Amino acid sequence: MNGKDAPSRAAPVFAGVAGALLAGLGALAGARFGIAGEWGLLALGILAAGGLSAAAVYLQASAAVRRQTGDDAAIASRLDALDGVVRLSAGAGGGEAPADYAKRLDAVAVGVSRLREIAEGVHGVEALFDMRGRLTWISPSIERLTGWNPSACLQAPDALALLVHESDRRYCQRMAQRVAEGSPGEDFEMRLLREDGHICWVACHWRPLGREGGQPAGLRMSAEDIQARKEAEYKLLETVTELRRAQALRERYLARSNDERQRLSALLNVIRLGILFMDRDHRVLYYNRAMLDIWGFPPDENLIGMRDVVLQSRVAELIEQPEAYFEHIDGVVRTYVVSEPHEVHFKDGRIVTDIAALVEAVQGRRGIGRVWIYEDVTEQRRTAQRLVELAEHDPLTGLYNRRRFHEELDRQLADASRRDSQVGLVAIDLDGFKPINDEFGHQAGDEVLVALADKVGDVIRRNEMFCRLGGDEFGVVVPDAGEKELCELARRIIEVIEGLRFEFGGRSVGITASLGIAIYPRHAPCAEQLIAAADQAMYRSKSGGRDQWTMAGSSVGESARMSATESDEPDCRRED
Repeated sequence: MNGKDAPSRAAPVFAGVAGALLAGLGALAGARFGIAGEWGLLALGILAAGGLSAAAVYLQASAAVRRQTGDDAAIASRLDALDGVVRLSAGAGGGEAPADYAKRLDAVAVGVSRLREIAEGVHGVEALFDMRGRLTWISPSIERLTGWNPSACLQAPDALALLVHESDRRYCQRMAQRVAEGSPGEDFEMRLLREDGHICWVACHWRPLGREGGQPAGLRMSAEDIQARKEAEYKLLETVTELRRAQALRERYLARSNDERQRLSALLNVIRLGILFMDRDHRVLYYNRAMLDIWGFPPDENLIGMRDVVLQSRVAELIEQPEAYFEHIDGVVRTYVVSEPHEVHFKDGRIVTDIAALVEAVQGRRGIGRVWIYEDVTEQRRTAQRLVELAEHDPLTGLYNRRRFHEELDRQLADASRRDSQVGLVAIDLDGFKPINDEFGHQAGDEVLVALADKVGDVIRRNEMFCRLGGDEFGVVVPDAGEKELCELARRIIEVIEGLRFEFGGRSVGITASLGIAIYPRHAPCAEQLIAAADQAMYRSKSGGRDQWTMAGSSVGESARMSATESDEPDCRRED
């Protein structure tokens, strides 16, 4: 028993003593006045009453003590439970005696105060409901979000009817009922009603609150403000609607001009020229079927609306020099006149030309776009090249002919004159070719000429030109060549021709050649005189025994049939 319980427990003792004193006084009075019997009975009655009174008081005090002890135990138990939950004060339960209830209550009060501060600082809305759906607590943030203060919400008969928009109210109650029936939680979006009548979208979360005997003790509702997101969604929907409305309007205008477009499309599709219209924003506005064919696009490819840079990236891998072609395009789009035809060489060998022109607007100086016209000229170029080849090449051997020989010789002499260099000319005439032609026919002669052109061509360098001048006459133009190099070339040619063998009519036949060499400007100042000097040297090789080469003399007026020993030049003839 502590000091606070002593007065209550001493009260029965004092009551018993007071009864005994009264009984004693009654007995003394009876003895004094001689009426012992009556006063004795009175004293006994008083004594009995005092005892009973003392016993009653004692029993009542004992019961009070027992109730106080039970209350103290319950208070201690609840304080222990609170101390385990509210642990926000450093001094809560820290070494204090269990019976020091005042200090423990102070610590719990501090913890509860801090929890209240946290609840007041919550940005979203937090609310607690009992299992009957009545609001028991709501965070102060409800006033910031809706304008309703917490007191008005708590006093409302139905908080959900006050706060939730009527269109979402039944759904919100249904979600709360699911949680009450055992669902771990429900998430959804709904609208809250503000005090001013406006709405506010929130993301709502219902969760069970605690569990007692396996059942939730209540429900917790959390709500987050998503009004800004919803407004952004509405604006996006409005934008999409506007775009769709604009698209519908555009389609209506397009439908009106559909007949004209169809007629124009049919006309352009039968034209074999590729046609491409680009608008002023450098996007594809129209193209015909030939344009797809020329650029290698599938027939069902849709290029409408494609930007020029995307189109260029698609065709870059098809052409040989994409960078140069794109530079050409950049130069064209900066001008306002019709462009010159430009050739585009494709990797597959095709050649396409393009021409571009600005499409002028009805009003204003700025054009409404540009039209490009493409033409596949591959066959034309091949035909022209074939004609050039036929004009410049010998049809039998494939070597350059006499016409191209004269053109190249003139060019080489002009270039040598500018650079102060030399040009060599080797004239070749076959020995014994006419007997083969006469005895075995022209087909055998053609076979000899083709074989000779092939084999001699193998010893001709890249910068040297080997030509057939007619019949069994050939010539080689050699730039930047001296006497030593030309004699070495003549030796190689002689050896190759000597090594040729043919089978005609069961007989093995061979041929030789006589060569004449002349050097510009050493032996002649012009092409005509250089050819004459080489021919004279070649005839001197024939008259000297054939199957040899001879360097031209210094005088071009000498007889073509003069012997080699009469020349004052070094004798370069091959020795047998």
